Amino acid sequence: MIDYHVTIGLVPMRRDVTPRPGIFNWEKAEERGIHLVNQIRETYGDDLVSFVDLESINDVGVLYKEEDVPKVVERFKQAQVDSIFIINGNFGNEEVAGQVAKAMGKPVLLWAPLDDEYGPDGMRYTDSQCGIFGISKQLQRRNIPFTYIETSRFEDPVFVDGLRSFISVTCMVKNFQDLRVGQVGMRPKPFCSVMINESELLSNFDIQLIPINLAVIIDKYNKILAQENAELEKGAELLRSRYEIDALSEPLLKKQYAFVLLYKRLFEEYRLKAISAECWTAMQLAVGAMPCTAYSILADMGYIIGCESDFHGTLTMLLLSCASQGRKVPFFGEFTVRHPTDNSLQLLWHCGPFAYSLKKENSQAKMVNMRQYFQVKDGQYTVARLDQDHGKYSLLNGVCESAEGPHTFGTYLWAKFKNRSGWEKKLVEGPYIHHMAEIEGDYTRELREFCKYIPQLISDEVDD
Repeated sequence: MIDYHVTIGLVPMRRDVTPRPGIFNWEKAEERGIHLVNQIRETYGDDLVSFVDLESINDVGVLYKEEDVPKVVERFKQAQVDSIFIINGNFGNEEVAGQVAKAMGKPVLLWAPLDDEYGPDGMRYTDSQCGIFGISKQLQRRNIPFTYIETSRFEDPVFVDGLRSFISVTCMVKNFQDLRVGQVGMRPKPFCSVMINESELLSNFDIQLIPINLAVIIDKYNKILAQENAELEKGAELLRSRYEIDALSEPLLKKQYAFVLLYKRLFEEYRLKAISAECWTAMQLAVGAMPCTAYSILADMGYIIGCESDFHGTLTMLLLSCASQGRKVPFFGEFTVRHPTDNSLQLLWHCGPFAYSLKKENSQAKMVNMRQYFQVKDGQYTVARLDQDHGKYSLLNGVCESAEGPHTFGTYLWAKFKNRSGWEKKLVEGPYIHHMAEIEGDYTRELREFCKYIPQLISDEVDD
């Protein structure tokens, strides 16, 4: 399963300079550094975010000299921090900032609080913004990717939004590393568009594809049917409470819910963060049921499952889920048809795997041939796809707004794009296909920042 919790190392720092009366004194820099660390802990620490500070690293809890760098690095590594946050108290210290960032090899956030304190005689005490320019140059020269928040006050929206965004990026980077994704079955024969290069994924991104043979699936599935009747009956009642069910689906409700129990066990047994699954050819032949509605239930439980053996689409869903730290549920709506009269609208659709929690209020929910039918709730959505061609990987990302369009079957969202024809051109000219991942909210900033930290992955977008 995905681990949405992140730990961030806080690095308040000041320049190690010879003190001079009044100007640039140490005490001001140290006081504001410690104060900001405490504010960050109190404001942003919760069940999904923890912080590690520099208390007792030296006598002031602020980094300023090179001999303390090994102690900082050791503390952060023992705490298994997922990123570091450099906070400038005055000029900061380019040398130690670069040394800590290089040794950790984690995402870096760089920020300086606004310099707003002046003495009666015009004396300045900190000049924190000035130090940002030096530290950023040091990071660039050492080929260390970093994220930057504009010099601001702690309560300013630019800081609030910037830190929350970086927390999301940290979660994305953390879960993209040492990533194990299950592959259930083979791709459907006609779907050449979802071909992947397993070797490249491993060598470029250390992504492990874990193959799960359909013979294993059938064996596990049949054991569940034989041994878990009470649990399956509860699942069938859940489905009856949600949907208007057709005559074909009703006798197969327990067989559909068996997929929920099956996939939960696959995640645990194979230690997976996501699964890319064959769903509509071999499954029905093998066990006599379709897993589409089970994918919906699993999505609301926090499991990422991509249908139609679309491995790249599954990776994109995982990234979107991490961008929200699990607070929102991604779905897999493909570009299917254009609105018949409004050129800005596009149908984002799939046959029935969307999470039930995404259903639009008062939208009728049906089950037809073991597939859900409902419209997705209104809102703004991020639309994205990670894909490749000829060894080049990129991440297309943008946003859409929900809109009204013709009623149709399956699970769907009518989406309004600023440049719908530009999106269509991207999908036709590649390297992308029409399978897209979506999530409620605008996470384009996070997706684009994420690409900074993943070598050989390029952020891409449609020009408005």
